[in-house]
Amino acid sequence: MTKSASADEVKVRTALDNARTVLSGPGFEDRLERPLAFWALPTDRRLPLAFLPRSLRDLLSQPYDTLAATSGIGKKKMQTLVKLLGRAIKNDSHDLLTFDDEKPARPESAVAVNGQFNPDTVSELVWSQWRQLVQSRGLAFERVGRLCPALHDVPTVIWNKQLGFYLNYTLAEIRALKTHGEKRVRVVLEVFHALHRMLTSIEPLGGLAIRLAPRFAIEVENSLSALRSRNTPPTREEIEQAVVIPLLRQLELDCGDTVGSIARQRLGIGLAAGEEVISVRIQARKLGVTRARVYQLLEECSQVMQVRWPEGRRQLDDFAQWLDEVYASAECANLLASLRELLFPLKFDAPIGEHLLKEAEEPAVA
Repeated sequence: MTKSASADEVKVRTALDNARTVLSGPGFEDRLERPLAFWALPTDRRLPLAFLPRSLRDLLSQPYDTLAATSGIGKKKMQTLVKLLGRAIKNDSHDLLTFDDEKPARPESAVAVNGQFNPDTVSELVWSQWRQLVQSRGLAFERVGRLCPALHDVPTVIWNKQLGFYLNYTLAEIRALKTHGEKRVRVVLEVFHALHRMLTSIEPLGGLAIRLAPRFAIEVENSLSALRSRNTPPTREEIEQAVVIPLLRQLELDCGDTVGSIARQRLGIGLAAGEEVISVRIQARKLGVTRARVYQLLEECSQVMQVRWPEGRRQLDDFAQWLDEVYASAECANLLASLRELLFPLKFDAPIGEHLLKEAEEPAVA
């Protein structure tokens, strides 16, 4: 006597037949050649491991009974198979096929563990979504270094790497690149992840566009505009608080505390009344390094800003011109001149300014 099929089995059979019908239709040819593993997420349970390397075309060519009789495949794993096929059908892979005992989940939900980004849990499905979003929003020209949270721990060789470089690679291919170790791959994935989270959570409004820029850059630009909107020139303290200190905080984040400290000293930030700006010669003696090394550290400030805030040169130049027009005090003009020299030197072969080079030529003090 033939055992009657259970309600769950009938449900899986029907879902498999429906998936076969849909995926065999027009518009799914490219998906049929992908392995089933492409639609698996790191948080999936009861994955049908025997099916994962097989293409959808191969799996759909087999009847239910043949698939169910595969070694290591039971009722639960057949349900997972149908769920993965459901993902392959959906144009929006957020809309996942689930069963009564499962809750739908967004693919990127597994990317953050306890609030921390985890690159090991990024699947090919999620990576494909991220790439498609960057491509569709025209962000291929954006650079990794401009969009990452901080540059301090990011290899300098990928600071200027455009996102478009990664759009034609699968996740496995990126991890196989000789030039991309675990650290670089993590940075790249974190940038794509941040873009996806931000751009998919914002509802577009007619006539408005999203501008991608580091938060500090937007805040400083807004402060510069606010100061220029007044009829009176700003004080040195106002420029320090609104412009200089936020930029110094970003330098500390991107370059480290040592560079941030010597940059503050060069600009005279935090000095008591009557104190003079600390010279490179004294800084070198305190740090136990040569003056040339101090200049190298100061030059990191301009290297960072060329990646993080290239628009800053024009912004600060325009602000300096406005200060002249409103007859701002000499101490305001001098502070801004020192800031521009530090962040955006006029000559790349003399990134720290002529007066600093002259200072370097002075004899060292024992």
